[in-house]
Amino acid sequence: MDTAVVDSRIAEEGRAIRRRRECPKCTHRFTTFERQELSNLIVVKRDGTREPYSRGKIERGIWIACTKRPIKEEQINDLLNKLEEKWGANKGEVSSATIGNDVMRALHKLDKVAYIRFASVHREFKDVEEFKEELGKLFK
Repeated sequence: MDTAVVDSRIAEEGRAIRRRRECPKCTHRFTTFERQELSNLIVVKRDGTREPYSRGKIERGIWIACTKRPIKEEQINDLLNKLEEKWGANKGEVSSATIGNDVMRALHKLDKVAYIRFASVHREFKDVEEFKEELGKLFK
């Protein structure tokens, strides 16, 4: 609960502050990142309900898609930072479909396997044929 800041630096092209902290009792050091919160951004779900934007929720979905893939944390952070900048420009609301499609496009450029994994959840493939059709698009 009581930590000392050892070092602070601008990170992520000015979109975050990286702080190196230390516990005065055990001298354990760790890093924290402070980012502007998009608390005023509302996500409009498919059923019309609305909920506050959650970076953690999207980040978890992306990491699941990227499991056992050669993708670095920095790449995911950059991807999310760029997308959040885009969504934040909407000033208020963004649809979950827009978020899902934007993440899919970004993953398509980053890693094809992660893209297919994410697409299978986002597009809710009903059967193997839909899955095969999406795979076929990758080979065109």
